[in-house]
Amino acid sequence: MEIILMKKYNKIFQFAWFNFLLMTSIGLAQSGIEPNDIERAGQSGWQFLKINGDSRQAALGNAFTAISNGDANSVFGNPASLSDIENIDVQINVLKWIADINYQSFAAGYSLGEFGVVGVSLAMLDYGDIPETINSPSSSGGTTPVITGSTFSANDLVVGLTYSKKITDNLSVGGSIRWMQQQIAELSMSNWSMDIGTLYYTGFRSLRIAITARNFGPDSRFGGWSEEYQTESDYVRMPLDFRAGLAMDFFDEDGSPHLLTAIVEGDHPNDGKEKFHIGLDYSFDGMFFVRAGYKFNYDVQKFTFGAGITYPIGSTVGTINYAYVDFGELNQVHTFSLGFSF
Repeated sequence: MEIILMKKYNKIFQFAWFNFLLMTSIGLAQSGIEPNDIERAGQSGWQFLKINGDSRQAALGNAFTAISNGDANSVFGNPASLSDIENIDVQINVLKWIADINYQSFAAGYSLGEFGVVGVSLAMLDYGDIPETINSPSSSGGTTPVITGSTFSANDLVVGLTYSKKITDNLSVGGSIRWMQQQIAELSMSNWSMDIGTLYYTGFRSLRIAITARNFGPDSRFGGWSEEYQTESDYVRMPLDFRAGLAMDFFDEDGSPHLLTAIVEGDHPNDGKEKFHIGLDYSFDGMFFVRAGYKFNYDVQKFTFGAGITYPIGSTVGTINYAYVDFGELNQVHTFSLGFSF
């Protein structure tokens, strides 16, 4: 009788925790989000935070919120999934973004046993050399853009610290705090942000529910302005978004080498219309992976696919993942990820 009561109260506790975190995430995500799509478009900065360097997540159409069995790249998606790391995991991601923009990211997670998992991350974006254009006074009293023949550089940097823990066997929570900097020529601005996430196994087969509130932080603006730039920049908001997702495994019977994971996810951002992501992740014998995804309500991004392989190297397990993202007229983006679990 006592065991039955303990199980009952444990489920009530898990359900209460999940709902508390759900309401907290919704509250964070809703702050500063306008109800009208037109009003919200283009209303935030720090857009590079939306780039997903993880090949697995990118191949699934960015439907990453409810992904379980996470690796260190979970810090770029749902930090709650980081709790699945059993020892040490390291991930390196490289991608060639549109317009020849280079993006690299690194993540590592370390298990503290019953005390949870900690993670660190680093991401860098290099825009390359950009032709300099200035506003030159014209005879009509206005200004005319003039290309000087010189170039300037622009880059973004973000570093983060993540913590995740399994509250119960069915419920994991996680959070990240990050410091970031953007630089354009001699102008720069810095800021901080945080993410929170949950991952909850419902008890119905392998169905799990996950929620995240990402990029929550204060407004910021560029510093270092001079008369050359004629006007000071306005404050810009963080690209806050709220995501909720479901995932379930199929063909996961004991002894079966096949496993298919289906993921669906909704995305509510503060700077655009609502979006929807779906993804399928098929694995054979836990070693070979084929993935596909689709993004709904995007201007150019639609179809994604990818593949991966997991291979043992002594006591270490290595992974190689690849993703292809179709950007329509802006061509394609290819992402590569290399990981090691110790």
